[in-house]
This record gives sequence, structure tokens and C-alpha cells, in this order.
Amino acid sequence: MTTSTRGAVKTPAVLVLEDGRIFRGRAYGAVGETFGEAVFSTGMTGYQETLTDPSYHRQVVVMTAPHVGNTGVNDEDPESGRIWVSGYVVRDPARKPSNWRSRRSLDEELAAQGVVGISGIDTRALTRHLRERGAMRVGIFSGTAVADDAALLAKVQEQPQMKGANLSAEVATKEAYVVPAIGEKRFTVAAVDLGIKGMTPHRMAERGIEVHVLPATATAEEVYAVQPDGVFFSNGPGDPATADHPVSVMQAVLERRTPLFGICFGNQILGRALGFGTYKLKYGHRGINQPVQDRTTGKVEVTAHNHGFAVDAPLDKVSDTPYGRAEVSHVCLNDDVVEGLQLLDQPAFSVQYHPEAAAGPHDAAYLFDRFVSLMEAERA
Repeated sequence: MTTSTRGAVKTPAVLVLEDGRIFRGRAYGAVGETFGEAVFSTGMTGYQETLTDPSYHRQVVVMTAPHVGNTGVNDEDPESGRIWVSGYVVRDPARKPSNWRSRRSLDEELAAQGVVGISGIDTRALTRHLRERGAMRVGIFSGTAVADDAALLAKVQEQPQMKGANLSAEVATKEAYVVPAIGEKRFTVAAVDLGIKGMTPHRMAERGIEVHVLPATATAEEVYAVQPDGVFFSNGPGDPATADHPVSVMQAVLERRTPLFGICFGNQILGRALGFGTYKLKYGHRGINQPVQDRTTGKVEVTAHNHGFAVDAPLDKVSDTPYGRAEVSHVCLNDDVVEGLQLLDQPAFSVQYHPEAAAGPHDAAYLFDRFVSLMEAERA
């Protein structure tokens, strides 16, 4: 990505998809050029949490909500220390933010962090195109970067694909750190950071858990050095087929039968650890309004998603794995994608979505309580 200063409202910009489709609009945020995988998010709110989610590393996010930026940017809602999206696409940005917590405009924040965006395009048409053709490589160009269309398309087609990308170590913490329990400490959890969101250890801390957040490169020995009551594997970007190291660490945890919980990328890691395959979805699930059924209770939840890959596991049978019997515990009601796994013979489970739910909904917060119950049972 190359950027310069914040663009004036009338600075021309162009979005070029790898299949040759072009959208023309105005610069939003920084001026320059950027590349990534074009994906769309259906969330009506929570753009600040989306932007700062490390799982969006190397992705250009298209917002399906037409009006973005109304509440500006505050200093309380980021999920990490920076914006991770490679680029940002909106239809009708707010001219002036209006919220009592706002400190600056979204346009100013994007520019300050060097994030190239585009506004004023038909995001509905772009979203329909991605639904029909699938997520694909894209470039956004503004200012002097806007040149010959054929040359811009060639630049986009030179970029790496998301399939085969090994990205978790690029977004994870380099040094271990501790999030203390809120109130009385009840448990210690080792959390392997593959792109963790800030709200996740906070949700555990609310339940009396001291969370030791470890780098993606942490070994099984380093995980057990903190003497954990449970082990957690976080969300993160990239292709799970490349994540051999986290898979091996999780297998070591399964061999020791330590209570285990994974979300998003962590669900895909559990799938691989159990011997299932993974695959790339056509356009993925991204937003805060995805219906998922918890098959263990029959309850349907409205959930927050951000994933472009999924686990290839049988929906309607119990599978034998090297670590005992496993089954699909959650399924997406839109397309039958596997949204959760659980082992029947030891305390391990995972979900493909985000129970920390920042920003909302909170239907799945009980999953942290389920993790606590596993640790309580193991201690008893």
C-alpha cells in the first residue's frame, strides 16, 4: 500500500476488480493506492470494530450499509491498536459525525492511519457482483495513482491470492502479555493470539479468568508454562490450510485433554487438528446478523461473523478422530456452513463466529460460560 495525505472530497478515485469490473468515485481517507481481497460486510453498525479487527488484514472491506461514519471515531471501541483493513469502500460517508463519544471523523482516522478508501460508488452493485462472482483481488487508486485502466488492472492481477496466505503471525502480538481477571481470579487461560480482538480476553476477564495472551509462534511448552486451566485459540486472517504450527500446538493440547475453546480461525484450527479439511467460501460471512443454530440446544442465535474459510466436516454424523468422537455443534441456517465443533469424549469445542460480539449482538455470550463450565468440571 502506498499513501499520501488525506484527499479532498473531489479527488477522483477508482476501484478495479481482478475480473476487470471498474467503479469510479471519490477518495475517502488517504490518497494513493492499495490492494487486497474485496469482501463485503453486512453490519449496519460497528464499523470501528470492523476496521480494527485483525482478521481483516489484507482485505478491502465494502460496507453494504449506505451511510457510514455517522458516529465518527472514538478511543474506546477499537479492537486492536490500529486499523487492519487494506482499504475501505463506502457509498455515502457522513459529512459531519454526530455522537457524544466522537473524537474525530472516520475520514480523518483513515487518513491518519494511511488507509486508502473510496466513496460515492454503487456499493449495492459491487456487493451483488461479489456475491455472484465471489470474493476477488481488488485495487483502489486515487489522486495521481489514477491512470490507464489496463495498467491498473495489471497491477491488481499481480497481487497474491488470499488462498494459501499465511497471515496470523503478521497480526499477532510479538510479546506475551496478561489481561488480569476482573474481581476474584478463578482460572488461568493461555490464549494463542492468531489475530485476537481486544474484547475477547475482556469477556474472559469478566468471568474471573486471568488471560495470558501468547504470540502465534508460541510452542506447546510455552503454553503450559503459564500453568493454564484452559487453552484458547483466537480468530485471525489467512488460509487455515497454511497454519501448520497452530494445528500442532492444538494437537498437543488435545493430547493432554486440557479444556479448549476456539473461535473463528481457532475453529478451523480445531477442524484441521481433528483431521477435517478446510475450504474457501465463495464470498464468506461478514457482518453482525448471521443466523446460527446451536444443535446442542436447538436455539437459533443472531451472530457476528468474519470468515472466508470454513471447516469441511459432516453435518449429520458423529466422526471418529484421534482425540475421540467429534460432531458439528453449530450450523449456519443460511447455507449449512459448519459454525462449530465439539468433542464428545474430552472438554474441547469451537465456534466459527464471534461470541465476544463487539459490536453486538450478544446471543452467543454464553459460550464463554460454557468454557468456564468445562474448566470447573476439570478442576472438580
